[in-house]
Amino acid sequence: MTPGSRSQWPITHELTALRARVHAFGAGAGLSGQRLQDLAIVAHEAATNVLRHGGGRGTLIACRDASGVSLEVVDTAGTLTEAHLRTEPDLVHGGGAGLLLVRSLCDEVSVERAPEGARLRLRMRTADPCAA
Repeated sequence: MTPGSRSQWPITHELTALRARVHAFGAGAGLSGQRLQDLAIVAHEAATNVLRHGGGRGTLIACRDASGVSLEVVDTAGTLTEAHLRTEPDLVHGGGAGLLLVRSLCDEVSVERAPEGARLRLRMRTADPCAA
């Protein structure tokens, strides 16, 4: 693994390609097994959120360091807020289940406003900090 590595890709409807890129990036960062699969799933869900509920355009930025992988999903519409992360999904009408999945799989999740839109930050550690 090369700490400090960074890659970015545009969010398009080519979600299979995006998942493959994130999967390869995560494997290079030391994630494996279910944690690696979870990273690809959260990238897919966050990108889908941009395509369906955001501006339809955005960027996924992946960074790795010695302790894990961070994904930043920038939505140019800027509609996602921290309140969306606390909202329970509407299982009758649909909506919100993707963010619930993201919250449950990631070690850290936050949203911030940025000049280019909303920035969803996702973090997955490569190792359990409590194990030692």
